[in-house]
Amino acid sequence: MDNQQNSNQKKQDSHKLLNKKTTVLTLNVIVRVLKSLVLFAVIALILGGSLGLGVGMGYFASLVEGTDPPTKEELEREISDITEVSKMTYADGSTISAVKSDLIRTRVDGEHISQLLKNAVIATEDEYFEEHDGVVPKALIRALLSDVGGIGGSSGGSTLTQQLVKQQILTDETTFKRKANEILLALRIENYFSKDEILTTYLNVSPFGRNNKGENIAGVEEAAKGLFGKSANDLTLPQAAFIAGLPQSPIVYTPYLNTGELKEDISAGLKRKDDVLFNMYREKLITKEEYEAAKSYDLAQDFLPTEQANTTTEGFLYYTVLNQAVDVIMDMNIEKAGVNKAELDQVGLDQYEEQARRQIENRGYTIESTIDPTVYNTMQEAVANYGYLLDDGYAAASVETGNILMDNRTGKIIGFVAGRNYDINQNNHAFDTERQVGSTIKPISVYGPAIDQGMIGSESRLANYPTKYKTNAPLANATNDGTNTFDTVRTSLEWSYNIPVYHLNEAMKEQTGDQNFSYNNYLSKMNYPADERWSYESAPLGSVEASVYTQTNGFQTLANGGVYQKGYMIEKITDNEGNVIYQHQEAPVQVYSTATASIMNDLMRSVLDSKITTPFKDVIAGLNPQLASMDFVGKTGTTNDYRDAWLVVSTPSLTISSWSGYDENSVMSSNSGIQNSTYLAYLTNAIYTVRPDLFNAEERFTLSDDVIQASVSKLTGDKEGGFTYNNIRYSISSGTVVSYFAANGPADSQYKFGYGGTDANYQAYWSKYLSTKTSDSTGSSGSSTSGNTNTNTNDNSNTNTGNVDGNTNTDTNTDNNNENNDANNNDTPTEDNNDNNSQEPETPQGSLEPTESE
Repeated sequence: MDNQQNSNQKKQDSHKLLNKKTTVLTLNVIVRVLKSLVLFAVIALILGGSLGLGVGMGYFASLVEGTDPPTKEELEREISDITEVSKMTYADGSTISAVKSDLIRTRVDGEHISQLLKNAVIATEDEYFEEHDGVVPKALIRALLSDVGGIGGSSGGSTLTQQLVKQQILTDETTFKRKANEILLALRIENYFSKDEILTTYLNVSPFGRNNKGENIAGVEEAAKGLFGKSANDLTLPQAAFIAGLPQSPIVYTPYLNTGELKEDISAGLKRKDDVLFNMYREKLITKEEYEAAKSYDLAQDFLPTEQANTTTEGFLYYTVLNQAVDVIMDMNIEKAGVNKAELDQVGLDQYEEQARRQIENRGYTIESTIDPTVYNTMQEAVANYGYLLDDGYAAASVETGNILMDNRTGKIIGFVAGRNYDINQNNHAFDTERQVGSTIKPISVYGPAIDQGMIGSESRLANYPTKYKTNAPLANATNDGTNTFDTVRTSLEWSYNIPVYHLNEAMKEQTGDQNFSYNNYLSKMNYPADERWSYESAPLGSVEASVYTQTNGFQTLANGGVYQKGYMIEKITDNEGNVIYQHQEAPVQVYSTATASIMNDLMRSVLDSKITTPFKDVIAGLNPQLASMDFVGKTGTTNDYRDAWLVVSTPSLTISSWSGYDENSVMSSNSGIQNSTYLAYLTNAIYTVRPDLFNAEERFTLSDDVIQASVSKLTGDKEGGFTYNNIRYSISSGTVVSYFAANGPADSQYKFGYGGTDANYQAYWSKYLSTKTSDSTGSSGSSTSGNTNTNTNDNSNTNTGNVDGNTNTDTNTDNNNENNDANNNDTPTEDNNDNNSQEPETPQGSLEPTESE
């Protein structure tokens, strides 16, 4: 028994030992596996990190590719933004004015800036300023996560050094490419300059809102003087904290309005001051007692009372040249940054504009304009002396005007009038104001393109019968509801008829299959503003707005053989060392063929010579017969209720324009077109008196060699000869006239020869010329002297009488002929006439004879 018990005990001990060894072995295996997994994870993390780092570095490199690292001298100039006075000059080099900055800044050395202020800025804007090398990686990662996925809050991740780069070199545009360049430049700045140099520069160039005069201020010295009346070295702790909080949002936190008055609510700035004080306390830069005392101090009592600023008023020339220069520098900066301007939102555009304006104000540039001083001053004297010719007494204010004199071959702007009196009205009516263009758009948007497409010649005919828009809205000419005939292109343009140009434009859209054909293929090439209304039925009548500058450039294109040269005012910009940083380069665009342009100039010569819509030539002749001998071409335009009056005229060398109207777009006199023409004649004569050489008196507009000069029927504008209609062959006896075509030439003689018009319109037209006997198809004879029997048009007998369409003639029972509109639609501008146009165009003479049936 004992032996058996001992045996069992040994077995139990053996099992226990085995279990213990198994447990130890299992634990050993688990530990080894875990160690292997950890090791694998570490290796994977290292490899993944290396891969990610490599990818990140590669992406960073791709973002900064093409960015040339600046030298220390270049960086110093950029970040310091050393203020040097720029100037603007006339074309002859004489000075227009120095460029004045609306930003008041006084530079001080670092030793003259309070240490309290320095500490406040560091504690608030960049707590690791003394430690980092220009960037803080974890802050960048936090900002990246925030930008990409909205993770990590709204921290910008920008150090003081990066903010300096952003203010002085780059813009606030939020793109990865800009951020990468910001990092690269920040690292370079830290490598070149000391921390105190960087901080001092930041404090000297940063904006600090407004002072007690309402002036924009930059730099801590002006902030200290403009808010508290003391130097930046003498600030108290609460004052230093307030100023340190301003750069984040200067206009929000500043205590002053742009008038210099203290805001009713300054709590935002005071709360920001408290935040700065807490940051200083948190960073152990001030004690708790100092923190509590400064926080409870009533800082509002320290703000200076309002003072009157020393203001100087500049005129139209100063601001126009300056704004044009800002546009030039802005475009250069956008291109330099590798950014697509079309993809920038308004915020981005505003930032680039501000950057360009700051450059011009501070870099010592010389901006050479195209403005001729003699011409410009003469134009200002002319508007002062003759502007009264525009006034009609319909409103308390004066009728305003905008005029531009442009060189046709280059687009150079030689002079302009932006308004009657800058002291009274600062609106720039030459470049900024956009108004409905009226009938001045007809040659540019309809007649020119239609000739260019080979649709019409100068003597082609267009329907001018009473009609309506497709919406059933009334459509009329200025003086009638239609002339009840098919008028020639020349006549339609001379009288500035609305109905014919409407029909032509609709036909052009239908033939091309493009409802916005004119804009897409012509107007857009001349930088007319994009607007869906160019596709509207009323567009040919001038219902869309444009500036005087844009419209002048359109006529320059026609006067320059169809070649658009963008109007410009900045010839050259040089830096303070005389290096050319911008030089205007021509970029000609062939918009119309040479043939089309020469035909349009021939037609627009008729507009002025006919004196139907403008007395311009008569007034010029009375002022200066020598000037009247010049080859002037042009087009008038007015809008509904005479709210706008236009006249743009060209010689082969120059184009000069005139718009007149009230700023509030109120009604003018029905004589406004005559008044505008008279004023422009006086203005043109004044310019000619001082610079006759600009006009090139001997030059004439001529038809180009490739113009097709074809003899056409006076009745149809098509080729001479007969046509077959309703199985009858007709011959036309009307005489011929020469018609000018840019392409295709005249069409064969046909019954429906024009654009627009209903069957009844054609029947009425042809009936006036049908006066011969003939036989019907059965051998019976019938006579018709003129087709004027007054039976119903629905009599559809098919006898082949002498009437053109086999029906007795009448004007009744048609959709369009019985509409008599007293006025045009308010959205469809009309053309004014003067007292010379009491007679409508003559009816063409001729006859229509039926011959043997084919």
